[in-house]
Amino acid sequence: MAFFRQRATGALALSAAALLALSACAGGDSASTSSGASASASQAEQGTPAATVTDMAGDEVTLPEDPKSVIATDNRSFRTLDDWGIELSAAPRALMNGTGVSYEENDDVYDLGSHREPDMEGFVTAEPDLIINGQRFSNMKEDIKGLAPEAALVDTNIDTEAEDFRMDEALKQHTTLLGEVFGHQDDAKKLIEDFDASIERAKDAYDKDQTVMGLIASGGNLAYAAPSTGRAVGPVFDILGLTPSLEQDGSTNHMGDDISVEAIAQSNPDWIIVMDRDAATSASKEADYSTAEELIKQSPALKDVTAVKEDQIIYLPNNFYLTEDIQNYTTLMNEIADAFESKA
Repeated sequence: MAFFRQRATGALALSAAALLALSACAGGDSASTSSGASASASQAEQGTPAATVTDMAGDEVTLPEDPKSVIATDNRSFRTLDDWGIELSAAPRALMNGTGVSYEENDDVYDLGSHREPDMEGFVTAEPDLIINGQRFSNMKEDIKGLAPEAALVDTNIDTEAEDFRMDEALKQHTTLLGEVFGHQDDAKKLIEDFDASIERAKDAYDKDQTVMGLIASGGNLAYAAPSTGRAVGPVFDILGLTPSLEQDGSTNHMGDDISVEAIAQSNPDWIIVMDRDAATSASKEADYSTAEELIKQSPALKDVTAVKEDQIIYLPNNFYLTEDIQNYTTLMNEIADAFESKA
């Protein structure tokens, strides 16, 4: 299948008509991963794409034999597809700010904009054979199907509100699915192995007697990331079996839930795990932007908190809010393990 050659071949696997359409209509507007070595393997060393897959929504999807145009909208997929050398005809490049994927600066990839202001014309212009759809574009699934009825649509959305949801299991299912779709089963397996190993490291290093607080920094404020449900940070409690310093109901809100610094201080966590949401958005370029570290360490109310006094604060990678992929969770787990081990 010509489409599945690595990007090093330099050939864009689009039909001539689709390429001309993209040239006329193209929208303008971290880091190396543990799979980097395997991503450079020749296609002969990889598997072959499956004929059909069961996607994250539980639907069986028949895949095209030789897709000439592939669209991807799922932030959790971009880095994986990029590492595997998968060429895209369209993607929401506006959502790739600072994530390090090559699609962001590639004008041959039609920019679908953001989920807030999507350029839905791209789903027609790119004439897709295959669409990888999820995360911020998940609620547009039916609209996308209507615009590209002939394309095979693989739903890769991770439903964080599903019953008995576990982020670790969902990320592994998501990665396995991408491997099956693109014939990169070995690379997918390696990503999962690295992820599992990072979890085991962090679990082994953790002292369950030490309490943990999850936070999200956004708009100059600190918000609560509840165990299990809190965006990005919450699932870490379940994955590692962390003991929360505060057990309070929360939501999956991308900005976290309201909490006072006094309530954080009263719970006196031994550790704080925090995502700086603004670090991954345009807010980081504003003059009044305060980093998560500044918000925590410059707060008078938090100065006597154990986590602050002992410098036991773990910051998620700056681009986490725009990726939340298996690679960044692997990075986070290893950083958590490093932090716990250093204080053992």
